[in-house]
Amino acid sequence: MALGLPDDTALTEAGFADTAPQATTGRVLLIACGALAHEVLAVKRAGGWDHLDLHCLPAKLHLYPDQITPAVTAMVEAKRADYAAIYILYADCGTGGLLQAECDRLGVQMIAGPHCYSFYQGNDDFAARGDADMTAFFLTDFLVRQFDAFVWRPMGLDRHPQLRDMYFGNYTRLIYQAQTDDPALNEKAQDCARRLGLAYERRATGYGDLAGFVAKAALQP
Repeated sequence: MALGLPDDTALTEAGFADTAPQATTGRVLLIACGALAHEVLAVKRAGGWDHLDLHCLPAKLHLYPDQITPAVTAMVEAKRADYAAIYILYADCGTGGLLQAECDRLGVQMIAGPHCYSFYQGNDDFAARGDADMTAFFLTDFLVRQFDAFVWRPMGLDRHPQLRDMYFGNYTRLIYQAQTDDPALNEKAQDCARRLGLAYERRATGYGDLAGFVAKAALQP
């Protein structure tokens, strides 16, 4: 399925495109989850940071979080000699602290947060809403587009719809964290909520803490 790049308007209005300081000359590698690819490229493009290279690991690793840390390690070790710095665009993502420990060992920085839902909303705000959102199921732009491939079919709901109550019986809402203002995605997210039997809420989070982390990578001394 083709994924459209996010609109850069919000980033330009925030000053990334027109007022960003001069970036460093050394090349910097961003190792990211494939689910973040289009958003990272949008931030990079808006900042005019051509010295940033992006390498994405398969988004499906989120279905197997025990494979994330070794995959990141292998990529860092393969690429570190070619770059002035490497930054990791994974949050903990179910690794139980193993990814952070490995990044510390490797001497590379990773974005803070338990998962992308947190850093898209802003880690501080996500933590503050923790109790209120305890029964919410989250989707991002990527997951709305790829709902069948990453949620519906892997959970077996296409074959066994009765599993919906087992998986989602304790959820009350589906919260769509919108990185872009796309009516078609909003409509599809509403349909995802209907299919799961959940109330629908849309939050316009934009890129949250992701934008600042990519800017930090671009402007590192």
